[in-house]
Amino acid sequence: MTVGRILIGTSSWTDPTLVKEGGFYPPEVKTAEQRLRFYASRFPIVEVDSTYYFPPSERNAVLWIERTPTGFTFNIKAYSLLTNHPTRPDSLYRDLQDAIPPEHRDKRFVYRAQLPASAVEEVWERFRLALFPLHSAGKLGAVLFQFPQWFTISRSAKAYIEECVERLPDYRVAVEFRSETWMSDRNRDETLAFLEQRRIPFVCVDMPQGFASSVPPIAAVTAEDLAMVRFHGRNRAAWETKSETASERFRYDYAKEELQEWVPKIRTLAERARETHVLMNNCYRDFAVRNARELGDLLDLRVG
Repeated sequence: MTVGRILIGTSSWTDPTLVKEGGFYPPEVKTAEQRLRFYASRFPIVEVDSTYYFPPSERNAVLWIERTPTGFTFNIKAYSLLTNHPTRPDSLYRDLQDAIPPEHRDKRFVYRAQLPASAVEEVWERFRLALFPLHSAGKLGAVLFQFPQWFTISRSAKAYIEECVERLPDYRVAVEFRSETWMSDRNRDETLAFLEQRRIPFVCVDMPQGFASSVPPIAAVTAEDLAMVRFHGRNRAAWETKSETASERFRYDYAKEELQEWVPKIRTLAERARETHVLMNNCYRDFAVRNARELGDLLDLRVG
């Protein structure tokens, strides 16, 4: 049996706690360019989390290409406006901020449904074009659409997933759910069949259980070319608690035994998909980079 390639990395190389307290970067590595070059010398893949908060730019995409070796892979997290999350108005492209209806301009957040269709169309197009250099360089792995808790299973939700794929025809779109409705015992087969029929990768997750936003740690392949696993930690106490920084929510250091639970699952994914992306999202201090290295050892892969 041919086993597909497994790429292990983290969901950020710029988290402040990693830069300041993680001990991952040598003292002489001080600039943004140096940090990415150093990270890319240790890991084959990274997830860009910043594009969720602010849409990507073509200029940054070109810099990422220049600062990483041939074969390095970037997974890009989709902009919050496009995943139906609350979006800070000042994160919109400046020339589109005037398109926000007057009744929403003073609000802390704006939503896709509140913007004119023409403005949303422009956001989609600029998002697509900004990633094209990465795609052309062969360094764009997938665009991750992480949907919110209120994005529950329905015909309209499925239609929007299809729209996301159609909007980015040149790129690989992967889907992560944060609503238990998609993977409940009643709906699990329906969800996986929907994704498999459209060859959309299902993002497997390790995350705190017992919440309406919890998805069980199921290993499933719904596209033959790509499987993906994201580790969010198991910090139940902080999972649905508001904190000043996202890293507090994902502050969890996996024990070796917990990582070992995923070894047979990841190997099964690799037997069914040509490439499997494994991303540690517990980006607090050096937790993610260290756990990625430990998981690599368990899988007989040298990373970190």
